[in-house]
Amino acid sequence: MSKTIISRTAFVKAPPGVIFELLANPRRHGEIDGSGTVQSARVNAPARLSMGATFGMDMKLGLPYRITNTVVEFEENKQIAWRHFGGHVWRYILEPVEGGTQVTEQFDPTTSRMPIVLKLMNSETNNAKAIERTLDNLQELFD
Repeated sequence: MSKTIISRTAFVKAPPGVIFELLANPRRHGEIDGSGTVQSARVNAPARLSMGATFGMDMKLGLPYRITNTVVEFEENKQIAWRHFGGHVWRYILEPVEGGTQVTEQFDPTTSRMPIVLKLMNSETNNAKAIERTLDNLQELFD
């Protein structure tokens, strides 16, 4: 498994604060998920994420399962990231530009505790495609 961060960027016609509010609300993650695995936030998920917050998600990858994530990076209206027990990180970086925001989504395996599992799941290719679809969904949401 490569230790390369998978990163894609897209322009979204919304200010960073509006996009950040969506990302900081785990109940809305299914609206933009490009992986097809996010089903819904657990009932006990906070309404808004913050540094160190934990939130459970109902997921499905073939079979349904539940996962708990922890927010590990949080800079209001600029950056948010979370990870689960596997150690790899999903990150969003928001940069204001004229007419909207440059949104960068990253899958960061550099802290993964499961590199063999990521390799078996063809993580680099699959996560790159999922990120591209997520960014497409985000663009469509604000068009």
